[in-house]
Amino acid sequence: MPRVIWKGAISFGLVNIPVVLKAAARDNALDFDWLDERDMSPVGYQRVNKRTGKTVDKDHIVKGYQYEKGEYVLLSPEDFRQANVEATQTVDIVSFVEADRIPPYYFETPYYLEPDKRGDKGYALLRETLRQTGRAALALVVIHNRQHLAAVLVLDQALVLNTMRWAEEVLPMDDLRLPAGGTKSAGVSPREIEMAARLVEDMQEDWSPEAYRDTYRDDLLKRIEEKISAGKTHVLTPADAGDTGTRKSADVIDMMALLKQSIAQRGGDGKAAGKSAKAEKPEKAEKAEKPAAKKSTKASTKRAPAKKKTAASAKRPATKAAQRKTA
Repeated sequence: MPRVIWKGAISFGLVNIPVVLKAAARDNALDFDWLDERDMSPVGYQRVNKRTGKTVDKDHIVKGYQYEKGEYVLLSPEDFRQANVEATQTVDIVSFVEADRIPPYYFETPYYLEPDKRGDKGYALLRETLRQTGRAALALVVIHNRQHLAAVLVLDQALVLNTMRWAEEVLPMDDLRLPAGGTKSAGVSPREIEMAARLVEDMQEDWSPEAYRDTYRDDLLKRIEEKISAGKTHVLTPADAGDTGTRKSADVIDMMALLKQSIAQRGGDGKAAGKSAKAEKPEKAEKAEKPAAKKSTKASTKRAPAKKKTAASAKRPATKAAQRKTA
């Protein structure tokens, strides 16, 4: 069952749609521990005080933002929660774009959106509107103490929220050495294009992701099985010795009235206030996250520390992966 990330709501004009955000992907990589080959002792990541060289207990570690050289502001877990309560519990839709116009390299991590109590009608309204218009909803959302740009997309009967990279995180293609555009400039003949197209046609299949397997992972597990069967194992040397809260959801009462009010607030057709609305919301979030400092400093969007991966215990495959036929 997908893991619940948080409970909150989709803000769609004046419409409030109670939803639950659930993980839509998992890491299937094999988990390897570090060992000292001399005595088979585990090697771990040490929390070391850089001044004393002594290990620091996790209860004494706090997060600090360096606003000047050697000067820090300390932030507690409560500071992160209270920085912008609404932002941490809301998928705030700021605009709509044609879904097929979003470059794929902007997408990061997918999540499922599930309607919460009294959220079915609003959920269905947004889903069918996106489906009929071919649009994706662009939204701002805070997940794991970091604000993301996100796209809300339709997948069958579900809404999928896919976090995205900010524009400044995408590197330009200017420095790439690329062949000239067009077949003639690139030295490609019409006959070669024709043969390549025939090959593509011959290799065409319906989209079926379950037909593909991580064969490298399977081969590694096979080698592990062989070493276990051959007795090539080692005994590890022992080392010295809640509910996040539910946001109260608002009832979706008169959907048509809320939609009309939303359009009226945006200047009739929604175009007049579009640019200013998009500009104001990120600015508010930016100010909310900017810590107090002795000197004013330019706020910047920083990456949150990489989330430590936790992979589930590897299951040994019952059968060898089927090999794909080649054209």
